[in-house]
Amino acid sequence: MSEFDFDLFVIGAGSGGVRASRIAASYGARVAVAEEYRVGGTCVIRGCVPKKLLVYGAHFAEDLKDARKFGWDVPDCKFDWNRLRDNVLEEVTRLEGLYGQTLDSHKVVLFKTRATVIGPQKVRLADGQEISAERILIATGGWPFVPEFPGSEHAITSNEVFHLEKLPKRIVIAGGGYIANEFAGIFNEFGSKVIIVNRGDTILRGYDEQIRDRLLQISMTKGIEFRFNAPFENIEKKEDGSLTVHLGGCDPIDADAVLVAAGRVPNTKGLGLEDAGVELDKDGAVKVDERNQSSVPSIFAVGDVTNRIQLTPVAIREGHAFADTFYGDKPVLVDYANVPSAVFSHPPIGAVGMTEAEARNKLGSIRVYTSDFRAMKNVLAGRNERALYKMIVNAATDQVVGLHMIGPDAPEILQAAAIAVKAGLTKADFDATVALHPSMAEELVLLK
Repeated sequence: MSEFDFDLFVIGAGSGGVRASRIAASYGARVAVAEEYRVGGTCVIRGCVPKKLLVYGAHFAEDLKDARKFGWDVPDCKFDWNRLRDNVLEEVTRLEGLYGQTLDSHKVVLFKTRATVIGPQKVRLADGQEISAERILIATGGWPFVPEFPGSEHAITSNEVFHLEKLPKRIVIAGGGYIANEFAGIFNEFGSKVIIVNRGDTILRGYDEQIRDRLLQISMTKGIEFRFNAPFENIEKKEDGSLTVHLGGCDPIDADAVLVAAGRVPNTKGLGLEDAGVELDKDGAVKVDERNQSSVPSIFAVGDVTNRIQLTPVAIREGHAFADTFYGDKPVLVDYANVPSAVFSHPPIGAVGMTEAEARNKLGSIRVYTSDFRAMKNVLAGRNERALYKMIVNAATDQVVGLHMIGPDAPEILQAAAIAVKAGLTKADFDATVALHPSMAEELVLLK
């Protein structure tokens, strides 16, 4: 009989933790998971899933207007935030139940409480119970970062935005990343007055410059305002509940809500990791090697808590690889090259591989192909909004090293195209593929 209570104890029942637990248990390991909030983690409970459902809801604003151009007699429609909010939260609850069923069907023991690490092979639950495990896996994800300034307690984050009692008529969104731009598009389509405030001078740092410039242009055309180089000084709450946001370098802004979307930090505070000897980086992320092992041999970490690539599919792949390696006798290393990503803005962005700037710095000689066009639907609907597809090619090998897209359904198209980039296909391979007409995706094989 084992000297430990469990073979594996996982802290955090998000995407990475659940996948690692399920796969390890399928190999016969005795597994337990502790989750202090809700099973499913950031993505399912307060991230990707509810956000994407809001994105779908927001798209109807333009779709209903466009439908008239396509012959449909659509009356003026009123948006009901409470109905959408409640339906989204109901779907989140349904998915939470499915995640719980997955753990239960694999005989994973679930502790619905907080757990902290008190030793290389021991954890303590909030009720004081101590549990031993041969290995401990940290999968606690990330947490919204809120800068400290007077009145910051009046702001909300992406954790609370899905629970708003009513739709704000005016909302200030702090940040320039994907979360800020996604919610800016959502609330703008719902009819809110949206102002994005950024302490820097660019949006979507890390994405191709032409693509992010196009989103900025389209967002401004849609009525979203931007304030750059404008750090928060304070938020003042008035007697009627409204807010006044004071910024450096520009006039104050009156708002009904302030959403801080200034990035996420690894959720390691108070877990006892440092006392147990686990090395963390300057941001609080768990330092791990290619096998997800920390500086303590019996403690591992996967997902956003490691601050490598903060994407749900990456966390899932890391959790699966961990279980395969240590419980399935199938050593697996995660390949982080050419991981596709998307921004579900209005319109959305899809990207994989190197940006033009990265390719020039790394490869020197490159070729860039673009297609700047109006989608057929937008033409008939009378919308001037243009899509932009961009391909980066290594001039020495003809290999496609980057694809960047903004336009309707860009993420859906990019997922399939990412396979070609991952496989190392060439521009000639794209050119040799017959176009699928009429479609937006055909532009990828017609790039000049």
